[in-house]
Amino acid sequence: MWNRLNKSMMFCQMMFGLSFYGVMIILTRFFLEELQYSEAETMMIVGAFSSIGPLFAIAGGFICDKFLGSKRSLTLAYISFASGYALLVFGASIQSVSMSMLGIALASYARGLMSPSYPSLYKRTFKTQEDFENCYPINYSVNNVGALLGQYLYPMFVLYIGFNGGFALSATMAALAAATLVVFHKPLVEVGADIDKEPVSGKNMGIFLALSAAMLGMVFFMFNDMATGKYIVYAIGAAAVLYFITLMAKADKADALKMGTILIMTALTTAFFVYYGQMMTSMTMVTINTMRGDLLGFIPLAPEASMALNPLWCIVAGPVITAIFSSLEKRGIHFTTATKVSFSFVLAAAAFGVLTMAVKGVGEDVIISPDVFLVIHAFLAFGEVIVGSLVVAFILSVTPKHIEGFSVSLFSVAMALSGIIGAVISGAIAMEKGQEITQQFVQTVYGDYFGMLTVAAVAMVAVALGASVAIRKMIANSEKAEEAVAGAAAQA
Repeated sequence: MWNRLNKSMMFCQMMFGLSFYGVMIILTRFFLEELQYSEAETMMIVGAFSSIGPLFAIAGGFICDKFLGSKRSLTLAYISFASGYALLVFGASIQSVSMSMLGIALASYARGLMSPSYPSLYKRTFKTQEDFENCYPINYSVNNVGALLGQYLYPMFVLYIGFNGGFALSATMAALAAATLVVFHKPLVEVGADIDKEPVSGKNMGIFLALSAAMLGMVFFMFNDMATGKYIVYAIGAAAVLYFITLMAKADKADALKMGTILIMTALTTAFFVYYGQMMTSMTMVTINTMRGDLLGFIPLAPEASMALNPLWCIVAGPVITAIFSSLEKRGIHFTTATKVSFSFVLAAAAFGVLTMAVKGVGEDVIISPDVFLVIHAFLAFGEVIVGSLVVAFILSVTPKHIEGFSVSLFSVAMALSGIIGAVISGAIAMEKGQEITQQFVQTVYGDYFGMLTVAAVAMVAVALGASVAIRKMIANSEKAEEAVAGAAAQA
């Protein structure tokens, strides 16, 4: 099951987690303190940084399928990560908004290249689909080891090495991942798809470079003008879904039904990640303004580092979820992926219910203990691992092979749309520069906002269960259509 190829790729995944989430955790203070952005502007930038990258997985999936293959795309992604973080170092050194925006734009585009190429290549390092599905949650936990360390340690690193030192550390780790992929180039190409084994033509390389330049320019523009940029995200997301629908219309009945289930799962994923995205926006602002004290009474935790509690629980959640569902399946108890996603909405409702009670019950000192956020992140993390690992595996199990990369990119589209939507609605709790944080503000503004999210999560449980019934019927009808085609072919 495990071999040196998937282990080397998981090292790259950990380097991604360390470098990317380390940068993301310090971006809030970087924009608030160094670049003097407002809370609303900062939440949009950080929310976009967490989501625009996955949006460009559409281009990444197209590039992976048609021009470069998974291996080349993944290697170029890590080189681009390293370059983007290097630009952030320069931008932080001279306090340049434009250079900083270019750095996060390049890192975001790199994430778009990585998102569809990594699972596609990682899957091929296993002998069977079953091995891949059982191990992918473990890979998700490995990523979260990196995310945990990055989110917890970077705020402390910045106190000693500054923002530019933190960005330089991320550049180094991304470069190590790129070097690992170069070292394992030959064996990874051998297990890759046919396109990975073929040389890239000059024409294809030219198209790739032109497409990359256009995408990078678009991302840079979006970060500089988020008021317009959010509509670009909506337009790209809608275009991706419409293109997928046209592919469905051209496919045979069996494939079209399976592709329809991918659209349903994309919608559910979008809804769930609106909740996940609150960690980077509204919840981070709440912790900066209210969270004080040590975790469990003895573990120092910077307010902006509270997000580190999420990967901490994700590390635990991956093996636990794998063990639970594997045990149930051995006993003949099988849940559809959509039913499992409904469990994630139950967990989201619990998380935001706890947060609502915490802000509604805050005292005159306007302080919330880190222990409260430990519980909140536990619920969210288990829900995230279910959606983040199992939905991708579901898509890979039903999608036609010739659009595998693009189909996986729809998961990233869901993350992108949810990140921007989440950042936009988070603006409802943004404070003005110099505004005082008071008990009344926390109880009413924060309380009403998180209460609304809790009620919506409960409603989504019912929606996900209904989707589960629909998906089960669509898969059954697809199998019947395949049997009919096979029977007709046999008679002919």
